Amino acid sequence: MSLSLTNGAGAMQRMQRVQSAGYWLATIAASALFFVPGVALLAQVPHFVDDMAHLGFPTYFLGILGAWKMCGAAAILAPGLPRLKEWAYAGMTFDATSAAIARFALADGFVKILLPLAIAAIVLASWSLRPPARRLARG
Repeated sequence: MSLSLTNGAGAMQRMQRVQSAGYWLATIAASALFFVPGVALLAQVPHFVDDMAHLGFPTYFLGILGAWKMCGAAAILAPGLPRLKEWAYAGMTFDATSAAIARFALADGFVKILLPLAIAAIVLASWSLRPPARRLARG
């Protein structure tokens, strides 16, 4: 009987390690997928300027969106601040799903619609796998 308890505890530890690894993989990916474009928007990299103009956004909006993307990326990586993390995850989800909707409205093609949805899925994976210390308290 003690063997099965030991095996159960070991399985639980393995599951926690897998969940932790999944969380960090998704969180680092989500952070990079927002931080890098955030920098590019602030730097007004020509590809990003052209793409945002295609979507109908004025040039001044690049700096605003770039700064928020970078702040969101930092917020989900930082220790503590669970309420700020919730807002960052929400903003990232709004950003990615809105990008997919804009691409769809402009008939930009399947890949350009699917890419922001894939990013949203990575953000949601990070959000759902986060450890208790990175969640808002319940109740």
